[in-house]
Amino acid sequence: MYELPESLNIARQLNDTIVGKSITGVIAAFTPHKLAWYFGKPPEYPGLLTGKTIGSATAYGGMVEIKAGGEVILFGEGISIRFHDKNTPRPVRHQLLIEFADGSALSGAVQMFGGLGSFIEGECDNLYYKAAKEKVSPFSAAFDGAYFNGLVSSETVQRLSLKALLATEQRIPGLGNGVLQDILFNAKMHPKKKINSLSAQDRENLFDSLKNTINAMAAQGGRDTEADLFGNAGGYKTILSKNTVNKPCPVCGALIKKETYLGGNIYFCGTCQRMYRESPVTSYE
Repeated sequence: MYELPESLNIARQLNDTIVGKSITGVIAAFTPHKLAWYFGKPPEYPGLLTGKTIGSATAYGGMVEIKAGGEVILFGEGISIRFHDKNTPRPVRHQLLIEFADGSALSGAVQMFGGLGSFIEGECDNLYYKAAKEKVSPFSAAFDGAYFNGLVSSETVQRLSLKALLATEQRIPGLGNGVLQDILFNAKMHPKKKINSLSAQDRENLFDSLKNTINAMAAQGGRDTEADLFGNAGGYKTILSKNTVNKPCPVCGALIKKETYLGGNIYFCGTCQRMYRESPVTSYE
Protein backbone atom coordinates (compact mmCIF):
# COMPACT_ATOMS: atom_id res chain seq x y z
CA MET A 1 0.00 0.00 0.00
CA TYR A 2 1.37 3.41 -0.98
CA GLU A 3 2.64 5.58 1.85
CA LEU A 4 4.50 8.89 1.93
CA PRO A 5 7.58 7.88 -0.12
CA GLU A 6 5.63 6.00 -2.78
CA SER A 7 2.98 8.68 -3.34
CA LEU A 8 5.72 11.30 -3.72
CA ASN A 9 7.51 9.14 -6.28
CA ILE A 10 4.28 8.35 -8.18
CA ALA A 11 3.45 12.07 -8.36
CA ARG A 12 6.90 12.80 -9.76
CA GLN A 13 6.51 10.08 -12.37
CA LEU A 14 3.06 11.32 -13.36
CA ASN A 15 4.42 14.83 -13.82
CA ASP A 16 7.10 13.43 -16.11
CA THR A 17 4.71 11.18 -18.04
CA ILE A 18 1.14 12.42 -18.48
CA VAL A 19 1.09 16.21 -18.00
CA GLY A 20 -0.43 17.85 -21.07
CA LYS A 21 -2.20 14.72 -22.32
CA SER A 22 -5.81 15.09 -23.46
CA ILE A 23 -8.42 12.73 -22.01
CA THR A 24 -10.54 10.95 -24.63
CA GLY A 25 -12.31 8.32 -22.55
CA VAL A 26 -13.05 7.25 -18.99
CA ILE A 27 -14.28 3.93 -17.62
CA ALA A 28 -15.28 3.90 -13.96
CA ALA A 29 -16.14 1.07 -11.55
CA PHE A 30 -15.47 -1.55 -14.24
CA THR A 31 -14.46 -4.33 -11.84
CA PRO A 32 -16.74 -4.76 -8.82
CA HIS A 33 -14.88 -4.62 -5.52
CA LYS A 34 -16.52 -4.76 -2.10
CA LEU A 35 -13.78 -2.65 -0.49
CA ALA A 36 -13.58 0.04 -3.16
CA TRP A 37 -15.08 3.45 -2.55
CA TYR A 38 -15.36 6.37 -4.92
CA PHE A 39 -14.75 10.10 -4.60
CA GLY A 40 -17.57 11.80 -6.45
CA LYS A 41 -20.02 9.76 -8.53
CA PRO A 42 -18.59 7.19 -11.01
CA PRO A 43 -21.31 7.70 -13.67
CA GLU A 44 -20.30 11.37 -13.81
CA TYR A 45 -16.58 10.78 -14.39
CA PRO A 46 -16.73 10.61 -18.22
CA GLY A 47 -18.63 13.90 -18.39
CA LEU A 48 -16.26 15.55 -15.94
CA LEU A 49 -13.01 14.45 -17.52
CA THR A 50 -13.45 13.75 -21.24
CA GLY A 51 -11.81 16.52 -23.26
CA LYS A 52 -9.82 17.83 -20.29
CA THR A 53 -6.05 18.21 -20.27
CA ILE A 54 -3.94 16.69 -17.51
CA GLY A 55 -2.23 19.20 -15.24
CA SER A 56 0.15 18.65 -12.36
CA ALA A 57 0.16 15.78 -9.88
CA THR A 58 0.76 16.31 -6.16
CA ALA A 59 1.26 13.87 -3.30
CA TYR A 60 -0.67 14.50 -0.09
CA GLY A 61 0.17 11.93 2.55
CA GLY A 62 -0.33 8.57 0.84
CA MET A 63 -2.75 10.06 -1.71
CA VAL A 64 -2.01 11.32 -5.23
CA GLU A 65 -4.01 14.22 -6.66
CA ILE A 66 -4.02 15.04 -10.39
CA LYS A 67 -5.49 18.26 -11.76
CA ALA A 68 -7.48 18.11 -15.00
CA GLY A 69 -8.91 21.52 -15.84
CA GLY A 70 -11.24 22.42 -12.98
CA GLU A 71 -11.52 18.79 -11.95
CA VAL A 72 -9.46 16.57 -9.69
CA ILE A 73 -8.53 12.92 -10.14
CA LEU A 74 -7.71 11.39 -6.77
CA PHE A 75 -6.09 8.08 -5.91
CA GLY A 76 -6.04 6.91 -2.29
CA GLU A 77 -3.40 4.91 -0.46
CA GLY A 78 -4.76 1.49 -1.38
CA ILE A 79 -4.79 2.07 -5.14
CA SER A 80 -2.29 0.63 -7.59
CA ILE A 81 -1.69 3.32 -10.24
CA ARG A 82 -0.24 2.25 -13.60
CA PHE A 83 0.68 3.97 -16.85
CA HIS A 84 0.11 2.07 -20.10
CA ASP A 85 1.64 3.14 -23.40
CA LYS A 86 -0.27 2.83 -26.66
CA ASN A 87 1.14 -0.64 -27.36
CA THR A 88 0.39 -2.09 -23.93
CA PRO A 89 -2.83 -4.09 -23.36
CA ARG A 90 -5.13 -2.55 -20.79
CA PRO A 91 -5.43 -4.37 -17.46
CA VAL A 92 -8.24 -6.89 -17.14
CA ARG A 93 -9.26 -5.57 -13.72
CA HIS A 94 -9.52 -1.90 -12.77
CA GLN A 95 -11.78 0.56 -10.98
CA LEU A 96 -10.75 3.56 -13.10
CA LEU A 97 -9.29 3.69 -16.61
CA ILE A 98 -8.44 6.98 -18.30
CA GLU A 99 -7.58 6.94 -22.02
CA PHE A 100 -5.51 9.67 -23.68
CA ALA A 101 -5.51 11.04 -27.22
CA ASP A 102 -2.03 9.62 -27.97
CA GLY A 103 -3.21 6.06 -27.27
CA SER A 104 -1.71 5.78 -23.80
CA ALA A 105 -3.74 5.32 -20.62
CA LEU A 106 -3.72 5.50 -16.84
CA SER A 107 -5.42 2.92 -14.63
CA GLY A 108 -6.24 2.63 -10.95
CA ALA A 109 -7.02 -0.66 -9.24
CA VAL A 110 -7.85 -1.35 -5.61
CA GLN A 111 -5.36 -3.64 -3.90
CA MET A 112 -7.02 -4.69 -0.61
CA PHE A 113 -9.16 -1.62 -0.03
CA GLY A 114 -9.05 2.00 -1.10
CA GLY A 115 -10.71 4.99 -2.69
CA LEU A 116 -10.35 6.72 -6.04
CA GLY A 117 -12.31 8.90 -8.40
CA SER A 118 -12.93 12.38 -9.72
CA PHE A 119 -14.80 15.51 -8.68
CA ILE A 120 -14.93 19.25 -9.26
CA GLU A 121 -12.11 20.90 -7.35
CA GLY A 122 -13.24 21.93 -3.88
CA GLU A 123 -16.22 19.59 -3.78
CA CYS A 124 -14.75 16.62 -1.93
CA ASP A 125 -15.36 16.50 1.82
CA ASN A 126 -13.54 13.22 2.51
CA LEU A 127 -11.91 13.60 5.93
CA TYR A 128 -8.74 11.66 5.03
CA TYR A 129 -8.23 13.81 1.94
CA LYS A 130 -8.75 17.01 3.92
CA ALA A 131 -6.35 15.89 6.65
CA ALA A 132 -3.70 14.93 4.11
CA LYS A 133 -3.91 18.39 2.50
CA GLU A 134 -4.11 20.40 5.70
CA LYS A 135 -1.58 18.73 8.00
CA VAL A 136 2.16 19.36 7.85
CA SER A 137 4.08 16.88 5.70
CA PRO A 138 7.15 15.22 7.21
CA PHE A 139 8.96 16.16 3.98
CA SER A 140 8.54 19.87 4.74
CA ALA A 141 10.78 22.10 6.84
CA ALA A 142 7.73 22.95 8.98
CA PHE A 143 7.74 19.39 10.27
CA ASP A 144 10.57 20.16 12.68
CA GLY A 145 11.54 19.03 16.15
CA ALA A 146 9.12 21.41 17.82
CA TYR A 147 6.21 20.21 15.67
CA PHE A 148 7.01 16.57 16.34
CA ASN A 149 7.46 17.17 20.06
CA GLY A 150 3.99 18.68 20.11
CA LEU A 151 2.57 15.44 18.71
CA VAL A 152 4.47 13.28 21.17
CA SER A 153 3.78 15.50 24.20
CA SER A 154 0.00 15.59 23.88
CA GLU A 155 -1.68 14.18 26.97
CA THR A 156 -4.06 12.16 24.79
CA VAL A 157 -1.26 9.96 23.37
CA GLN A 158 0.80 9.17 26.46
CA ARG A 159 -0.63 5.67 26.96
CA LEU A 160 -0.35 4.78 23.28
CA SER A 161 2.33 2.65 21.71
CA LEU A 162 4.69 4.04 19.09
CA LYS A 163 2.81 2.22 16.35
CA ALA A 164 -0.50 3.67 17.53
CA LEU A 165 0.95 7.18 17.69
CA LEU A 166 2.65 7.20 14.31
CA ALA A 167 0.40 5.04 12.16
CA THR A 168 -3.19 5.66 13.30
CA GLU A 169 -5.75 8.48 13.49
CA GLN A 170 -4.10 10.40 10.62
CA ARG A 171 -1.73 12.17 13.03
CA ILE A 172 0.83 12.02 10.24
CA PRO A 173 -1.08 11.36 7.00
CA GLY A 174 0.68 8.88 4.75
CA LEU A 175 2.85 7.40 7.49
CA GLY A 176 1.48 3.91 7.91
CA ASN A 177 2.37 0.47 9.11
CA GLY A 178 4.82 -0.15 6.28
CA VAL A 179 7.09 2.89 6.59
CA LEU A 180 6.80 2.69 10.37
CA GLN A 181 8.87 -0.49 10.61
CA ASP A 182 12.21 0.91 9.45
CA ILE A 183 11.67 4.20 11.27
CA LEU A 184 11.46 2.30 14.54
CA PHE A 185 14.32 -0.03 13.67
CA ASN A 186 16.62 2.91 12.95
CA ALA A 187 15.51 4.53 16.21
CA LYS A 188 16.14 1.22 18.05
CA MET A 189 12.61 1.24 19.49
CA HIS A 190 9.99 -1.51 19.66
CA PRO A 191 6.58 -0.84 17.99
CA LYS A 192 4.84 -1.61 21.32
CA LYS A 193 6.96 0.81 23.32
CA LYS A 194 4.75 3.33 25.14
CA ILE A 195 4.93 7.05 24.53
CA ASN A 196 5.08 7.81 28.26
CA SER A 197 8.31 5.80 28.52
CA LEU A 198 10.20 8.02 26.07
CA SER A 199 13.01 10.18 27.39
CA ALA A 200 13.86 13.53 25.82
CA GLN A 201 16.72 11.82 23.98
CA ASP A 202 14.35 9.08 22.78
CA ARG A 203 12.07 11.72 21.28
CA GLU A 204 14.96 13.38 19.51
CA ASN A 205 16.22 10.04 18.17
CA LEU A 206 12.74 9.10 16.96
CA PHE A 207 12.30 12.43 15.18
CA ASP A 208 15.69 12.14 13.47
CA SER A 209 14.94 8.56 12.42
CA LEU A 210 11.54 9.53 11.02
CA LYS A 211 12.95 12.33 8.88
CA ASN A 212 16.04 10.45 7.73
CA THR A 213 14.21 7.21 6.95
CA ILE A 214 11.38 8.64 4.87
CA ASN A 215 13.81 10.88 2.97
CA ALA A 216 15.97 7.86 2.14
CA MET A 217 12.89 5.94 0.99
CA ALA A 218 11.70 8.82 -1.21
CA ALA A 219 15.16 9.42 -2.70
CA GLN A 220 15.30 5.78 -3.82
CA GLY A 221 11.86 5.73 -5.42
CA GLY A 222 9.94 4.11 -2.57
CA ARG A 223 10.18 0.77 -0.82
CA ASP A 224 10.99 -2.53 -2.51
CA THR A 225 7.66 -3.89 -1.26
CA GLU A 226 5.72 -1.48 -3.50
CA ALA A 227 5.63 -0.87 -7.26
CA ASP A 228 5.89 2.45 -9.06
CA LEU A 229 3.86 3.91 -11.95
CA PHE A 230 5.43 1.43 -14.38
CA GLY A 231 5.15 -1.65 -12.16
CA ASN A 232 8.77 -1.60 -11.00
CA ALA A 233 9.67 -2.20 -7.36
CA GLY A 234 11.05 0.73 -5.40
CA GLY A 235 14.80 0.98 -4.92
CA TYR A 236 14.79 1.28 -1.14
CA LYS A 237 15.62 -2.10 0.41
CA THR A 238 13.46 -2.50 3.49
CA ILE A 239 15.14 -3.63 6.69
CA LEU A 240 11.90 -4.83 8.25
CA SER A 241 9.12 -6.12 5.98
CA LYS A 242 7.57 -9.26 4.56
CA ASN A 243 10.79 -9.57 2.53
CA THR A 244 13.04 -9.84 5.58
CA VAL A 245 11.05 -11.75 8.21
CA ASN A 246 13.04 -14.69 9.64
CA LYS A 247 16.23 -13.30 8.10
CA PRO A 248 19.20 -12.06 10.20
CA CYS A 249 19.10 -8.55 11.61
CA PRO A 250 21.77 -6.51 9.76
CA VAL A 251 23.06 -5.16 13.09
CA CYS A 252 23.09 -8.05 15.55
CA GLY A 253 22.32 -11.17 13.52
CA ALA A 254 19.19 -12.17 15.46
CA LEU A 255 16.26 -13.28 13.30
CA ILE A 256 13.69 -10.66 12.34
CA LYS A 257 10.37 -11.43 14.03
CA LYS A 258 6.79 -10.92 12.89
CA GLU A 259 3.73 -10.43 15.10
CA THR A 260 0.14 -9.31 14.65
CA TYR A 261 -0.54 -6.06 16.49
CA LEU A 262 -3.22 -3.34 16.21
CA GLY A 263 -4.83 -4.81 13.13
CA GLY A 264 -1.67 -5.45 11.15
CA ASN A 265 1.75 -7.05 11.20
CA ILE A 266 4.78 -5.64 12.95
CA TYR A 267 8.36 -6.67 12.22
CA PHE A 268 11.20 -6.14 14.66
CA CYS A 269 14.50 -7.32 16.04
CA GLY A 270 13.97 -8.46 19.60
CA THR A 271 17.58 -7.67 20.47
CA CYS A 272 18.03 -4.22 18.91
CA GLN A 273 14.53 -2.86 19.50
CA ARG A 274 13.57 -2.70 23.16
CA MET A 275 10.24 -1.87 24.77
CA TYR A 276 12.06 -0.66 27.87
CA ARG A 277 15.05 1.59 28.27
CA GLU A 278 18.06 -0.62 27.88
CA SER A 279 21.32 -0.21 26.03
CA PRO A 280 20.71 -1.43 22.47
CA VAL A 281 23.13 -3.68 20.67
CA THR A 282 25.07 -1.59 18.15
CA SER A 283 27.46 -4.17 16.75
CA TYR A 284 27.69 -7.88 16.11
CA GLU A 285 30.82 -9.88 16.83
